[in-house]
Amino acid sequence: METGKGMVSAEDDLEMERRLAKKLKVKNGKLRGPDDELNILLEGAPSFPDSMVGDDTDIDDEAEEDYGNGKESVSDCGNGKESVLTGKKKHKRKKSSVSSLKQLEGEVAVEVPMEDTEMDSGDAEQLDTSDEKEPHVEETAVDSRVKYVAPHLRAQANAESEELSQVRRRVRGLLNRLSESNVESITEEMATLFRSVSRSVGCQIIGQEIVASCSGGPRSNEQYAAVFATFVAGLACLVGIDFSAKLLSSLAKSFEDEYLKEDGLSLRNLTLLLSYMCIFDVCASDLIYDLLSMLTKRLTELDVSTILTILQCCGMKLRSDDPTAMKDFVLGIQNRVNELKSLSERKENGKSNINSKRMEFMLETICDIKNNKKRPNEATAHHIRMKKWLQKLRAEDVVLRGLKWSKLLDPDKKGQWWLSGDVAPSTDNVEDVAMTINKEVLEAQKLVHLAAAQRMNTDLRRAIFCIIMSGEDYIDAFEKLLRLDLSGKQDREIMRVLVDCCLQEKVFNKYYTVLASKLCSHDKNHKFSLQYCLWDHFKELESMELNRSMNLAKFVAEMLSTFLLSLAILKTVDLTNPAQLTPKRIMHLRMLFEAVFENSDALVWNIFTRIAGLPELEMLRSSLVFFIKQYVVAANSGKSIAGKFKIAKKALDNVAGVLM
Repeated sequence: METGKGMVSAEDDLEMERRLAKKLKVKNGKLRGPDDELNILLEGAPSFPDSMVGDDTDIDDEAEEDYGNGKESVSDCGNGKESVLTGKKKHKRKKSSVSSLKQLEGEVAVEVPMEDTEMDSGDAEQLDTSDEKEPHVEETAVDSRVKYVAPHLRAQANAESEELSQVRRRVRGLLNRLSESNVESITEEMATLFRSVSRSVGCQIIGQEIVASCSGGPRSNEQYAAVFATFVAGLACLVGIDFSAKLLSSLAKSFEDEYLKEDGLSLRNLTLLLSYMCIFDVCASDLIYDLLSMLTKRLTELDVSTILTILQCCGMKLRSDDPTAMKDFVLGIQNRVNELKSLSERKENGKSNINSKRMEFMLETICDIKNNKKRPNEATAHHIRMKKWLQKLRAEDVVLRGLKWSKLLDPDKKGQWWLSGDVAPSTDNVEDVAMTINKEVLEAQKLVHLAAAQRMNTDLRRAIFCIIMSGEDYIDAFEKLLRLDLSGKQDREIMRVLVDCCLQEKVFNKYYTVLASKLCSHDKNHKFSLQYCLWDHFKELESMELNRSMNLAKFVAEMLSTFLLSLAILKTVDLTNPAQLTPKRIMHLRMLFEAVFENSDALVWNIFTRIAGLPELEMLRSSLVFFIKQYVVAANSGKSIAGKFKIAKKALDNVAGVLM
């Protein structure tokens, strides 16, 4: 091998060849596997130093300068058939992105593959042909402009198409601009965007972005959660109840993930969003009660903080929606606290894993809710406008009922799992499924025939009759009646059919009063329809059968006891005119007041106090006293009726009485 400084001995040449072969992991003079027989074609080609003369002067000079110091080595491997140039100076390599070799004649270049070699920064660079130099430079330039994507987002970015990525960016932009002032316009724009894609994709993308915005951000204030809950309720009214159901499922899964991470801030954000979704009628209170029950069983410090957040946010609404469930929750958490205290006392150090101050504050909050002490932050004024907007959209019609926390976390949910009573068949036997369907068809046919027998002479009345009579409970019947989506004055038929069904029963059934109370509390129009319906039945008392009259009296007494109706409903009945007081009317009114007097003294007082102090009802008060004394007390010799009458008379004379 010749250099600018003289000759190199054969021993030095062999030593350099061994060092280079060891560094390149070359065995038997072959690189990257067996011989590809290219050596025969390249036999006689000039070696590296010969080809570098006159070209790449800087690199050649540097090679000659460093060769004597052992920094660079040039080897002729396999009789000059394969060559490698090594060097440590980085500033020389910056002049070209790829090192290339040009032959003096024909510009033939040899590329040495370097894929399986492991080199340091000072080891040999991979050589490339001059024809492949420019395309490689262009590829590097393109790669330098590519935006960096985090590793945990690369799978999602690769999986989504460009169209879906644009939809996601637009959803994210709308949510970033969401506020109390523009929630209506943002919701309508989001509904338009939702309809432009498939329902499953729309639910997935919007749900993921909402949960990410609430759990990932540092904003843990109630106003932020209230605006998002309003947006969810409004969008569910515009696009369908399946959107809010799938969002709740995503929120529950994210809640459990953050709980395992013990991320208190994200957990509070998700809890606030869930609580305000209950306040704005996205989900019913039974879902929150189920979550509280699960947290009570564990009752760690994180659970105490979550329970406290829920109670401070929507505790009074939970109490008003279901007082019985609130009582069960209070008793359950008190028992759990006592268990933890007893366990901590048994320990040697006497310490507990729960922050005692936080626990005491939670118990004080529960006590305030139990005693109906409202906190000032629960009735904030900035929620009024959003609630009025949701009332216009009839958000009460899309409330998710009957959901359990375990159902939201179930990975095997199928079909419309968010609908109450939507249970998949538990058997794969086709014959059993067919038998079940046939039975349901036969029952439906029987109901239709029964509706015709009860003089349900229109399709609407027959449909209402079948729903009321086939409901599993009053909640199931209530939801099915709401799904009828009656327009105009058609909803008046609901109360008329309901009262008629109640009067047809052989024995009075409180199911009808509970369903009527639920409908009246949902929409005041049902209350007006019920009043007019009862007035029509009062006119028919003379010709009414005794069983129907008794059911009507008990129905009215139950409605008076629940305060959905007042005694003012009797102002159309003349209680002092002997000509109007026929034996059937007297019998009906006696059964009515006797049913009212079966209640407690306090309840009787409240029933009669509601019409006290009103000048327009003075004639009604005097006629009630006359009728009860003349026909009820005189016909019953017992002391209980007389005592209840004294309470009722004092209540009617209560000038300070107000409507409750």
